Amino acid sequence: MKTLKEKSDLELIQAYVAGDESGIEVLLNRYKSKIYTSIYLQVKDEYLAEDIFQETFIKVIRTLKSGRYNEEGKFLPWVVRIAQNMVIDHFRKEKRSPTVVSSEGYDIFGVLEFADDNAESKLMTDQRDVDLRKIIQKLPDDQKEVLIMRHFCDMSFKEIAEITDVSINTALGRMRYALNNLRKMIEEHNMMLNMG
Repeated sequence: MKTLKEKSDLELIQAYVAGDESGIEVLLNRYKSKIYTSIYLQVKDEYLAEDIFQETFIKVIRTLKSGRYNEEGKFLPWVVRIAQNMVIDHFRKEKRSPTVVSSEGYDIFGVLEFADDNAESKLMTDQRDVDLRKIIQKLPDDQKEVLIMRHFCDMSFKEIAEITDVSINTALGRMRYALNNLRKMIEEHNMMLNMG
């Protein structure tokens, strides 16, 4: 007899639909960090990311309970797609751009987030993360999407291609462009830091 943690996504979904509440709990724990990270990288706000994450899982639960789930063996890509739609809906409602940028080109929220911390090492790490997030945000949307799905959600190029509705070669091409652009921007950013 398999333990819950050893069961596949589909087995857990079937257990949940059959009335075993712990099935969804195991799935949630299995993918929480990947899904949350994919949301956070787009909204860049912990509380908002947490809200959207919870809304995403409410929608997942409703869909599963209603028996409308039919994405055989593709649970993570399906949930990430729901999360992406929730993020898009949020920004549509807000009618504003996802970042607030100062005249110097800084994401104000990103700067405020790490300014509260006292520990110098945490500040350095946060600064690096904020810088990287800022650089990632500058990528064209199609490249940013592939990069986030691949590196922060550990999705295969096949899964990315299915979610974004492009060929695997297109997804690979976008990833290559994203990495090249990222490398260039990091080099420029480091040059600016060294000069400043």
